[in-house]
Amino acid sequence: MGDLGRLPVGIIGASGYGGVQLVRLLMDHPGVEVVYLGGDSSAGKSYSEIYPHLGHCVDLTIEPIDLDQVASRCQAVFLSLPNGLAYQMAPILLAKGCKVLDLSADYRFKNLETYKIWYGGERQDQETAALAVYGLPELYRDRIAEAQLVGCPGCYVTTSLLALAPLLKQGLIVPETAIIDAKSGTSGAGRTAKTNLLLSEADNSLAPYGVARHRHIPEIEQICSDLAGHEVMVQFTPHLIPMVRGLLATVYATLRDPGLVREDLITIYTAFYRASPFIRILPAGTYPQTKWACGTNVCYIGVEVDPRTDRAIIMSVTDNLIKGQAGQAIQCLNLMMGWEETLGLPQLGFYP
Repeated sequence: MGDLGRLPVGIIGASGYGGVQLVRLLMDHPGVEVVYLGGDSSAGKSYSEIYPHLGHCVDLTIEPIDLDQVASRCQAVFLSLPNGLAYQMAPILLAKGCKVLDLSADYRFKNLETYKIWYGGERQDQETAALAVYGLPELYRDRIAEAQLVGCPGCYVTTSLLALAPLLKQGLIVPETAIIDAKSGTSGAGRTAKTNLLLSEADNSLAPYGVARHRHIPEIEQICSDLAGHEVMVQFTPHLIPMVRGLLATVYATLRDPGLVREDLITIYTAFYRASPFIRILPAGTYPQTKWACGTNVCYIGVEVDPRTDRAIIMSVTDNLIKGQAGQAIQCLNLMMGWEETLGLPQLGFYP
C-alpha cells in the first residue's frame, strides 16, 4: 500500500481530458495515492507543465509507459487511452496482479467480433476480454465488486442507458421504438486539436454527426438487449453542442400500456434507482439541465408521458467528463475495493 495505507494507483494516458479529471478527483480521494502518471508523447514533462493550475498539489512527472514499472508500483491502474491500446496492456497488468479500469471501448464488448467490425484491430486477448465486467455501477454493481478488469462506458452510452434501463428491465416499452437524441459538449471529443472543435467552427452552431452509424450504437444495443432479454435495436443520433462540458440525452419510446401516466413512471424510476446514490429522479414537471450536473458524478433524470402519442419521454443529463468518464471509473474502483461507492466523488455541482 502507499502512503498511510492508501491504495497506490497509476494513470496511463494522464495528459488528456479523461486523465486530468482522474488526477483531480484522485488527489482528493481519501483511499488512494497517485504514484504513477504515464504517457507517450508527454513523457518527461512535469504534470504542472501540461496543467499549470494543478502545480500546487500535483508534484509528478509524466513517465514513459513501462508496464513492469507500473505493476511494481501500482495495485490499480486506469487506462485513459485511445481505442486499441488498452487491450495490448491490460493482459500484462492483470497477470502481474493489478486491477485494471479501462476508459476506452476495448473491454466493453462481450463479442470481440463486434468490436473488430466497429473499431478494427486484431485481438488476441479473448481470455482477458471474457473476464471484463461492464462498468455501469447502477446496472452491474455486484459484478463490478468482484472484478479485476472493468470496461467503463463513455458519456453518451452512460447517459442514454441510465434513461432507458428501467423501461427495458420492466418491459414497459416496445424496445424497437426507442429513439435516443443526444447532445454533448466539445470536451467529449478529447484534447486533440480538431478543426470542427475550433471556437470559430463550433460556436453558434449545433451539428449532428455519425448519423445511423455511430460506434456507440452496438454498445448501447448490447446492454439494451441484456436488459430486455432479447435482441434490441435502437436509433441513436449524437450532436455536438457549443459548450465545454455536459451531455443531454432525450429518449423517446412507445409504452406497452397506454394507461401509464407520468407519476407511474416516476414511481418506477425511483424504485429502480433506490440504491443508486448518484441518480436523481426529478419531481413531476421538472426537467434536467446540463449545468446542474457540471463537476459532479450525478445523473439527473426527468420523466414525462405524452398521452397523445403514448410515448415515454425520458431526459437524462450528466457531466460527460465525470459520470461519463473519470468519475464513473472511480465509482467502479470504489466498488472493486469494497469502499463506499460515493467515496471521493463530487455530488454538488458548480452553479451558476
